[in-house]
Amino acid sequence: MHRLTSKLIVYNNLGENSILVSLSDIFRVFESCHYREDELTAQIYRQVKALLDLSTTYGFDENLWHNYLTYVLITNENSFSLTCEKVGASKDGTINHFIKNDVKVFRELFHYDFRQIEEVLGIDCFSTLENYKAVLKPERMYNKNVSMRVRTLSAKLASAPDIDSFFEHLVDFYRDYGVGMLGLNKAFRLQPDGQSFRLLPINNLDKVVLDDLTGYEIQKKKLIDNTESFVRGEKANNVLLYGDAGTGKSTSIKAILNQYYEQGLRMIEIYKHEFVHLSTVISRVKNRNYRFIIFMDDLSFEEFEIEYKYLKAVIEGGMETKPDNVLIYATSNRRHLIRETWNDRGDRDDELHRTDTMQEKLSLVARFGITINYGRPNQKEYYEIVKNLAKKEPSINLSEKELLERAHRWELSHGGLSGRTAQQFINDLAGKSF
Repeated sequence: MHRLTSKLIVYNNLGENSILVSLSDIFRVFESCHYREDELTAQIYRQVKALLDLSTTYGFDENLWHNYLTYVLITNENSFSLTCEKVGASKDGTINHFIKNDVKVFRELFHYDFRQIEEVLGIDCFSTLENYKAVLKPERMYNKNVSMRVRTLSAKLASAPDIDSFFEHLVDFYRDYGVGMLGLNKAFRLQPDGQSFRLLPINNLDKVVLDDLTGYEIQKKKLIDNTESFVRGEKANNVLLYGDAGTGKSTSIKAILNQYYEQGLRMIEIYKHEFVHLSTVISRVKNRNYRFIIFMDDLSFEEFEIEYKYLKAVIEGGMETKPDNVLIYATSNRRHLIRETWNDRGDRDDELHRTDTMQEKLSLVARFGITINYGRPNQKEYYEIVKNLAKKEPSINLSEKELLERAHRWELSHGGLSGRTAQQFINDLAGKSF
C-alpha cells in the first residue's frame, strides 16, 4: 500500500492524521518483516476504529473501505478538483496526465488485497469492513446528504471497468457537486482553532420549507426574489429581517437554504463576537463556485458594543469589495439593530455627539439593501397558523372548535400571539394522547 500512496502527485496532501497515510506506514512496516505482531495489530485496530468512527459520522454502509477512499477523493481540495468544480475538466489539459496517474493509484487501492496481512496476523477486520452492515440510525445522527453522495459515487468507482471510466465519474462529481466540505454540506458555523477558526459543518439541519410558514406571503416573496437573483449570479442585496419575536424570521432563512441548496446556495452562521473573523471567512469562500449567505441570527448591539464596525466595513466601505458570491442575511427584533437612546457624553456637547454616534450606528441598517418586517399575527392569523400546523400532526384529532379554544388558552399564558407560540402549542398537543 505504501508503494501506491507514495506515487500520488496531485492528491499527495492527505494530511498527517489521514487513515490512509497511517495504514500505508503500517503496511510498510509489515513488508519489512521487522515488527511485533501484537504491536502491529494494535496499530491496525486503531485505524480501523478511526474508520468506523468516520463511517458512523457519515452513515457509510456495505464496503466501508470503498466509502472511505471515495470520501478522501471528494474532500481533497487541490488544483485539479477546485478547477473541475468551477469549469469541469479539460480533455486536453496537461494536468490530466498527472491526474490519470493518481486515478490509477486510487483504483488499485479500491481493489487492494488485504488477505496476506490478515492471514499472517490472524485478523479479519479488513474483510469485515468490505462487507459491513450498518445499524440503522436516525437521520439527525449523521449527515444523510453527504452519506448518500459518497455511497453512490463509491459504487460507481468500484465498478468502473478502467481508469478512464474512474476518471470520468470523479470529474462528473466535482462538476455537479463540488469538492470538500463546502461542496458536500449546506451550512457551517465557526469553530475556534487557536487564534483562527475552521468552518464546521452543521449536520442536524431543520428541514423546514417556506410553505411551512403560514402567512407572510409578501415577506417571503421579497426574500425569494432576492435569493433567486443571487443564485443566478445576478445583482442582489443584503437582507435584514426584523420584527416581533417568534414570527418566522429565522425559519424563513433556513427554508431559503433548503430550497436553493441544489442550486449552489450555502450558509455560514456567525455570531457578533465572531465578527472579527468576517473578512477571513469571506476570503476563504470568495473563489468557490457556490453562493454563500452569511447568516446572523438575532442581531442587535448594545451602546457599548463595537462589533458592528467590523460588519459595516465588510458590507460596504472597506478597501476590498465584497465578492459577488457572498451576501449577508440577518434577523433582529430591532428595526435599527441598536439601542436608540443612550448617553455617550455628559458635557455640554452631549446632544451633538449623541447625534453623531446615533448616525454612525444607524448607518449600519442602511447598508442592508432590503429590510423586511415580520409583524406579530392578529388573532385570526394565529388561528390559521395553528390549524395548518395541526394538519401535519396525525395524533391531533380535536375538532376545530376545541383546537382553537385550547390554542387561545395557550397563547394567553405563553407569550401571546406568534408563530412560535403556535408551534409550541402544537408540540405540546402532539405529545399527548387523545
